[in-house]
Amino acid sequence: MEKKNAAQDGTNLLVIIASLVIIVWGIIQAQSVLVLLLAALFLAVIGAPPVLWLKEKRIPNFLAVAVVLACLIAILIIAGGLIGTSLASFSDSVPFYQQRIQEEIQALRLFLAEKGFEISDNALIEYVNPGSIMNLTASLLSGLTSTISSIFLILLTVMFILLEVSSFPVKLRAILDDPKADFSQFRKFIDDINHYLVLKTGISVTTGIIIGIWMSILGVDFPVLWGFLAFLLNYVPNLGVIIAALPAVLLTLIQYGFAKALIAAGGYIAVNFIIGTFIEPKLVGRGVGLSTLVVFLSLIFWGNLLGLIGMVLCIPFTMTLKFALENHKKTRWLAILLGPESAADDSPFLSVRKIKMK
Repeated sequence: MEKKNAAQDGTNLLVIIASLVIIVWGIIQAQSVLVLLLAALFLAVIGAPPVLWLKEKRIPNFLAVAVVLACLIAILIIAGGLIGTSLASFSDSVPFYQQRIQEEIQALRLFLAEKGFEISDNALIEYVNPGSIMNLTASLLSGLTSTISSIFLILLTVMFILLEVSSFPVKLRAILDDPKADFSQFRKFIDDINHYLVLKTGISVTTGIIIGIWMSILGVDFPVLWGFLAFLLNYVPNLGVIIAALPAVLLTLIQYGFAKALIAAGGYIAVNFIIGTFIEPKLVGRGVGLSTLVVFLSLIFWGNLLGLIGMVLCIPFTMTLKFALENHKKTRWLAILLGPESAADDSPFLSVRKIKMK
């Protein structure tokens, strides 16, 4: 009997692994559609609290959604115009900056030769090639532009999600055939996700504005673009700050030299240290119920699977996965592995109640 159960467990494990492989393959194949859907879902999560607040003020549902959508459209038009202009100018200037980088590399080679270190041009370019950072930045933002080009479809999806947001509990109770079903645990989880995304968005906007002003004060080209990049990549844990700072600091180095590049880098470090150490922990919480290793691995996994939108939303995705695992007796051990060292206790941010196992 034990052998039969062991064989059955092994078969179930293989079925689960095969299912996961098929799901991942399907996500990769449908990436373009999923990216649009996730962008719409992200905007809907940001817009849902204002819609619900307006409904509490006895404003009709359709009018509340229309007001929130109008605000979103106005913000996207203003931001899109500024960022689109900067991105187009930056893309046109990339060849010029690459040439300047080659000149700086050549000057570095001559300097090292005077000090007795003979290095060939090819070797130096192979190991020290900052031009690739500019290409990476341009391609990253170009990928985002292709998503924004479908903004009408995204906003249409956002509108329908917001129109339906208040009726989800009613529909779930109808599906379960239980008019008194209590979704307090699930609702608490959704509130935590909303809390995280709304506050993280506010913090990212603040970071982007400060960085944009700082780069403008220094006289660096395209300050709006660097502010937007800082805003966008502030969602990316651990590596986002570094990725956002590299092209801006490199451009400062090309324009003004090493001293001003250090000042620009110091601005990035100061802003992210103050916000990341003092402001964000007080608003968002000390953690998101995930271990540091899981946060890093989720960044790699979702980033490779869904591109930039996967990097931005890797934390909410992994939090959702952890919630699903935590609510099943046989997979709760996986949820504990995903959590921090104090996974047995409630997270200060994601306070999901423990399930009573009979």
